Amino acid sequence: MTDFSSVKDRIVIVTGAADGLGKAIAKCYSGNGMKVIVSDVNVEKGTETVLEIKEQGGQVEFFSADVSNEKQVKELISFAIKKYGRLDGIVNNAGISADNRPLHEYSLDEYERLMSINLKGVFLGMKYGIEAILKSKSSSGFVINIASMAGIEGNSAMGTYVGSKHGVVGFTKTAALDYAKYNITVNAICPGTFRTSIWGDASEEIIQQYANIFSPNGRLGDPNEVGYLTLFLASDLARYINGAVIPIDAGSGVGKVTPVKWEHPEILD
Repeated sequence: MTDFSSVKDRIVIVTGAADGLGKAIAKCYSGNGMKVIVSDVNVEKGTETVLEIKEQGGQVEFFSADVSNEKQVKELISFAIKKYGRLDGIVNNAGISADNRPLHEYSLDEYERLMSINLKGVFLGMKYGIEAILKSKSSSGFVINIASMAGIEGNSAMGTYVGSKHGVVGFTKTAALDYAKYNITVNAICPGTFRTSIWGDASEEIIQQYANIFSPNGRLGDPNEVGYLTLFLASDLARYINGAVIPIDAGSGVGKVTPVKWEHPEILD
C-alpha cells in the first residue's frame, strides 16, 4: 500500500488547532477523509478553521476546551464519542511559549501556567484520549504528541519550556510501551522553527534572517510539512512506528554548521 486511504473515516481530536501547526494538521487529516474535532480556547479562530475545512468538503466539528482543565478535556472526549461513536486518535498539539530568561528569574506562577498547558495538558489528553481509544476497540489507535526540538535538546534561557517539552517526550516513550499490545501507537514530533502566526507582522527580511540562523537549509518550515508527518503516523503505513521522537527541523538539531569555502564551487554552475 502506497497511499493514505487507510485513514479514511477515522475519528481524531486535534488540540490547539485554531491556528499554526494544529490547523495544518487538522486540514491535512480532513483532506484525507478523516473526521476531525478541532479544539482550541480561541473560539473565533477555531470556528474560522472549521469553516475553511467545511468549505473544502471536510467532516469537522469544533469544541472549545482548555487542555489544562480536566473537566473540559473530559467533555471534549465525550463530545467526540457522542458525535461519532468512537475515537481512533488524538493529537496533543496545544501549548504555549515563555519569555527567554535565566531559570532563576521565572516566577512560580509563570512556571505553573506553562506546565499546566504544555505538560499537564498533554497528560490529560493522553489519559482520557487513550481511555476512549481503548473503549472504542480501535484496531489502529494512535496518539501523537507535538513536542519541540526543545524536548530533545537543551537551550539556554528557556528552562521552563525545555523542561515541559522534555516531559512530553518522556510521557510519549512510556505510553508507547504501556499500550503497544493494545494496537495503540504513541509518537512525538519535535518541530524546529516554522512559519506560523507567531511571527506576527515581522518583515520577510527579518524572518529570513532568523531562517538563516535556525535552519541549515535557510528556510522556515511549512506547517503542512508537520501535517503530512502526522498523516503518515496516523495511517496503516506507520503501525510499526511506536515510541519514536521525530525531529522535523531541516537538520538543525544534529549539530552546528561550520561555514567553509568549497575548493570546487564550480560544481554548482
